[in-house]
Amino acid sequence: MLRGHSFVRTAGVFAGLCGVLAAAPAVAWGAGAQAAAAGSPWWVWVVGLFCLSFLLGVFSLLGGMGGGTLFVAIVGGFFPFHLDFVRGASLMVALTGALSAGPGLLRFGMGDLRLSLPAALMTSSGAIVGAMVGLELPVAVVQTALGVTILGVVILLVKSRRAEYPAVPAADALARRLGLQGTYLDRATGEEVAWRVHRTPLALLGFLAVGLMAGVFGIGGGWANTIILNLLMGAPLKVAVGTSKLIVALTDTSAVWIYLHRGAILPVVVAPSILGMMLGSWVGVGILVRIAPVRLRFFVVTLLLFAGVRSLLKGLAIWP
Repeated sequence: MLRGHSFVRTAGVFAGLCGVLAAAPAVAWGAGAQAAAAGSPWWVWVVGLFCLSFLLGVFSLLGGMGGGTLFVAIVGGFFPFHLDFVRGASLMVALTGALSAGPGLLRFGMGDLRLSLPAALMTSSGAIVGAMVGLELPVAVVQTALGVTILGVVILLVKSRRAEYPAVPAADALARRLGLQGTYLDRATGEEVAWRVHRTPLALLGFLAVGLMAGVFGIGGGWANTIILNLLMGAPLKVAVGTSKLIVALTDTSAVWIYLHRGAILPVVVAPSILGMMLGSWVGVGILVRIAPVRLRFFVVTLLLFAGVRSLLKGLAIWP
């Protein structure tokens, strides 16, 4: 127990330091706009991206998100990069964060491959189409629509009342045929939890729509995957969080190839973001097994609200 608290304290100190460093470019961007961005050395933005990505890796995992929603909203609103590069980097960030967290989630039984595969098939199909559509739209349209979408996500997160252990009277026929059920050890309580899901056909349609939006905006689908798995299908919250990460790992690969083919992957943006996200996701797994993820819900919602308003205002400012 003492070791666990020490781990959380160490991660908290490092996250706090990264928060201070990551805030510096954002403050400069908000205060001096283009002039501040032009006058800042390139390495300031690289360091800021690394620290920001580390924080997003921690908080997105605990909140059951892929990290892309927060990444696009904050980097697109406060960093001086073209939105196409931000969206491409966001998909890479969400993908690597999910891959980094995947082994730990599977080891602790909080991610289920059988549950993630049919969902990933639907989201991948939507993400490929969405990525092709998104790269053809004007930046002003995407930026404004992104702000509206993020604010919609905020409303959805506020109104949703996610349950740690939803009641599922009986699994539906499709879920039984696919074997979508299992057990996991909840290390916070020490109890073995059995789970099953229902409403599978409706959920698969929801995953298709999420994939389409993820491809257009480059935000991944973690923000909606958890909601669908937990509220609609009835998976326990920790299983929904873990499986959401696995779905992101299987889905974003499809959209990344589209952005890579169109030249929208910039190494100076992607490299520090990936490194920070991988480290943050690793720390997040260690924290997730000890605390309830709902404790960070208020923080995630507040951050999304702020970033969504910023994205919307920035999009309206560049509207022709």
